Amino acid sequence: MGEPNSTGLAGKAVIVTGSSRGIGRAVAQRFATEGAGVVVNGRDPGAVETTVDEMVAAGARAVGVAGSAAEPGVAERLLDTALAAFGSVAALVNCAGTAEPAGSSILDIDDRQWHDLIDAHLTGTFRTCRVLAPYFVEQGGGAIVNTGSFAFLGDYGGTGYPAGKGAVNSLTLAIAAELREHDVRANVVCPGARTRLSTGDDYARHLTRLHERGLLDDVAYEASRNPAPPEYVAPLYVFLASALSSSTGGIFAGSGCFVGRFGKQAPDLLAWRDHETSPPWTPEEIAGFV
Repeated sequence: MGEPNSTGLAGKAVIVTGSSRGIGRAVAQRFATEGAGVVVNGRDPGAVETTVDEMVAAGARAVGVAGSAAEPGVAERLLDTALAAFGSVAALVNCAGTAEPAGSSILDIDDRQWHDLIDAHLTGTFRTCRVLAPYFVEQGGGAIVNTGSFAFLGDYGGTGYPAGKGAVNSLTLAIAAELREHDVRANVVCPGARTRLSTGDDYARHLTRLHERGLLDDVAYEASRNPAPPEYVAPLYVFLASALSSSTGGIFAGSGCFVGRFGKQAPDLLAWRDHETSPPWTPEEIAGFV
């Protein structure tokens, strides 16, 4: 599937969750073009098999593991399958996820919907990272690339989706800090791409409602209405998992030909005084500088 280049991924192996469709599929295929062996994963066994068959027919090294990474035991099967097929694993890429129910908000979401969204985005990411992190430490290095979303900013409304994606960001930052000394890197990609979850009449109406309510500004609205294919963001995942990157603890954004990076979160100083010599701020004082 093409000639490997300076990514250093030729002959190595990558696990890509959520790779039987959409962004994950494009990411898996791009890793294959770099010469990497790929473990394809998704909840639908038929979609996993089809993706693997197509990749192998194109000359890739690929095997499949069906099942949600949020389910007990699936993360372990992903690692075991990778080791059996390829001997080692150089990178874990988490692309699995699901859309928020149409029109969902804090005003009407139920417990089941909330837990389904948190499991799909956060629990699945946690379980694969929990299984692969000790392996990477013992191996002496590795790369983790998790998938966040612009939605963590709250601009797209919802509940479990932005909450899960925001938590993925925080989990990844914590993993990056903890594993830096072991040469294990961890980063996040917040992608924008045209997939089955970001097309169709329901999606278009959802964007229009958000724009009319003032949640989405004009720029974000127009960009969301016409996203680029997932092949445009796949190279960012490959870069972060490759020898070309030394980044860890980064939250990146990619959509079409746009590549960005979210700055490190830090509080703006609003006021200060020494607690050793001053009383606590009063609510009235706080109102004067907030």
